[in-house]
Amino acid sequence: MRDIDHLWIDGTRTTPLEGTVEERTHPADGSPTGRVVMGGAADVDRAVTAADRAFDDWSRTTPEERIALLENLLVEFDRRADDLADAVTEDMGAPVTLARGAHVPSGRAQIAGAIEAARAHAFEERRGSTVIRHEPLGPAALITPWNFPVLQMAGKTASALAAGCTVVLKPAESAARSAEVFAEVVHAAGTPAGVFNLVHGHGAVVGSALAAHPGIGVVSFTGSLTTAVRVTTAAAPTMKRVLTELGGKSPQILLPDADFDVAVGAVHRWMMAMTGQLCSAPSRTLVPRARMEEFLSVLVPSLEALTVGDPRDPATDMGPLVSEAQWNTVQGWIRRGLAEGARAVTGGPGKPEVAEGLGAGHYVRPTVLVDVTNDMAVAREEIFGPVMSVIPHDTVEEAIAIANDTPYGLAAYVVGADRERVEEVASRVRAGAVLLNDAELDWTAPWGGYKQSGNGREFGVEGMLGFLETKVIHGG
Repeated sequence: MRDIDHLWIDGTRTTPLEGTVEERTHPADGSPTGRVVMGGAADVDRAVTAADRAFDDWSRTTPEERIALLENLLVEFDRRADDLADAVTEDMGAPVTLARGAHVPSGRAQIAGAIEAARAHAFEERRGSTVIRHEPLGPAALITPWNFPVLQMAGKTASALAAGCTVVLKPAESAARSAEVFAEVVHAAGTPAGVFNLVHGHGAVVGSALAAHPGIGVVSFTGSLTTAVRVTTAAAPTMKRVLTELGGKSPQILLPDADFDVAVGAVHRWMMAMTGQLCSAPSRTLVPRARMEEFLSVLVPSLEALTVGDPRDPATDMGPLVSEAQWNTVQGWIRRGLAEGARAVTGGPGKPEVAEGLGAGHYVRPTVLVDVTNDMAVAREEIFGPVMSVIPHDTVEEAIAIANDTPYGLAAYVVGADRERVEEVASRVRAGAVLLNDAELDWTAPWGGYKQSGNGREFGVEGMLGFLETKVIHGG
């Protein structure tokens, strides 16, 4: 057990002025992992004051100076890669192979991408006698989720620092260990005092205080729509910029000539490997009606062959959900889907058989629901668990209409043999990112959604631009 009894403010470990201490347990078996101190509004004020004080100097650094710090950060990140992976597994129950193979590398890609963005971007340009400058907005509040903690903390922090902003990070309560290791990485990189600050705490307390604080110039939030509305409302009186990346109910459109092995591979990689705890998971698969049974004959056996168990075991394919509360939520959604008339062709309520000694873990059965229509709640609401709806379509036009019939628009997937047709369908889906034939994701490309999936973009040049404001100097 390792306790986290401090915050990071003004370059040092700091005892909070207020807040509570909470116990943490391992998602795999319920064993205690240590206590975490929660900060309060007074701690937010201290952190923002430190960030504001440091902003004057940091905002006037050159891109080259900021790149030098990010390069040091990358070195320290690589040195602590195993510690970061272990922390992700402890925090959220991600299989160790996934933590090492996806969680940590995706975070590394964000730091490297921010370095390249700072190198490539023209922070100042001249148009005749007019000078156009991109300047940092001010101290940035970064509010990150638990489901991809290293990616989100690294991506938001690196983009903000590259832009010249100072930072106050509020990590998810369930990702405290990952946040602690990341803070150590940032500190070891030689980050000047006040440039990076971290306050653990509950969103309703620390997150709201950050959003409302007049010393914050921009808020970057990733999480649920409900919380985003609260954050945006708190930020509104000061008119600060609020960048949001929210939920999804992403469709996977299978065209009549789709290769089902490719489609099932996307389900494994982007849904089941993450235990469904991914905002861009392909939770609605739209299948040609004439090929439905063929698709299920490929999908179902592959899911039933998954090893669900201890995420610390390299042989595990799918670990537990992050918490008992999330387990109860997912169970409720499965039962609701069945009550609405859906049918589980594999999985369903309850826990799968897992290794002896893991009975207290938050395990759920990979579940496939059929006889689903797109007006059912399980086809419209984000479940955040390994529960997928399979919906038939009779034409490609109908599939596109179903795909777009959602309040969300974060991601989509299209599978088909005709490349021109695949790209044409992708162009008609209202989503911020579309993966064709289970393509590799470019982690430095801009990321964000349409509609209720948020505004703005994260990662790469576009992610850095979110932290910059435009100034025009006439007659310069």
